[in-house]
Order: sequence, then C-alpha cells, then structure tokens
Amino acid sequence: MYKRILVPTDGSELSDRAVEGAARFAKPLGAELVIMTVMEPYSYTNLSEYRPESIEQYDERMVDDAESRLRAAATKCKEIGVKCTTVSVKSFSPAEAIIDQTKRYNCDVVFMASHGRQGFSAVLLGSETQKVLTHSQIPVMVYR
Repeated sequence: MYKRILVPTDGSELSDRAVEGAARFAKPLGAELVIMTVMEPYSYTNLSEYRPESIEQYDERMVDDAESRLRAAATKCKEIGVKCTTVSVKSFSPAEAIIDQTKRYNCDVVFMASHGRQGFSAVLLGSETQKVLTHSQIPVMVYR
C-alpha cells in the first residue's frame, strides 16, 4: 500500500516521536522513509538591525542543526530496521517544502506530527500540519 513515506521533523520531542511512529508503521509494510527537515533562510528584511551572527554563521548553524536532527532520525530508523533517506531544504514555508518533497521523492503518504496549538496561538502562528492537510495531493497521517 505505502512504499515511500515522507516524515518531516523539526527536532521537537513530538516530531522525534513521529519519526519513531512512522518507522514502526513502515516496517511491516516494507516501506522506506524520506525524512526531511526545513531550514529557515536568513531574513534580510531588517539588515540594519544589530545581528549577533553573520549570514555565514547563521547558515552554518542552520545546517549543523538540520544535520543533527536528520542524523538522530536516521539512527532511530536503523535501530528499528527501516531504510531511510534524509533531506534538508531551505524555505520560509515548511508546508510548501513538505509538499514539494512529496513530489520530488514520489511519496505515497506524509506522516507528520501536530503540535496541537489551539485558540488564538493557532490563528496567529498557523499550523504547518493544517496547511499540508489542506494542500497535499496525497494522504496525510497526523501523529499525536
């Protein structure tokens, strides 16, 4: 049924649990995971503001953080015995990046965590999970 499952991770505890859940879901199916993380590009909107780090330092920190998240996810998949591919992308819109990667990797389903924001914070911050649910052309499984 599902052969390739996209699993976004932001390094939070909930998304780490979703990676493990996706791997346990994939194992009996013989499916592989595509684990991705999104790096936020440097914001150039207020370059006149004081910046504690240079653009290069920011990019290096983002790459290091992304590699660390993906390495932890890949280790979890290896422990469970599920094949995975890891990818990091830069985007101001994680939901768009997730949907783009489903197409790039020909995924059958997205398996992602929801942070469960409610009320005013959900209105202000929006939900990347909700955006993926709304715009995805393939099924989306929400891990809670």
